[in-house]
Amino acid sequence: MKKVEIFKEGKFKDGSMTRLLVHESPYMKVINFNIKAGQMLPLHSHDIEGEVSIAVLSGSGEFLGKDGLTLPAEVGDVLVCAINQPHGVMAKSDLRIMATIAPPI
Repeated sequence: MKKVEIFKEGKFKDGSMTRLLVHESPYMKVINFNIKAGQMLPLHSHDIEGEVSIAVLSGSGEFLGKDGLTLPAEVGDVLVCAINQPHGVMAKSDLRIMATIAPPI
């Protein structure tokens, strides 16, 4: 068992998104991304089997998908998709998200 205080350890940085590796095991990977307003985790996909969940912990923005699809991303929202499906996030305000990838990449 371990505890990670992401609101203390995960920082925001002007000019670039930051990431904090929260956990990694043979079963999953958990990453905290901190994205300043106007920045993004670009639309991307991975050529493997598995799933990703992206949970909004603070701030607001949009989940990004294939063919220009956007969905609101507000505190408490969770996006779940196959990891080979295009996904990304755009921050409208400073946005803190938690991504869980299983199996890990």
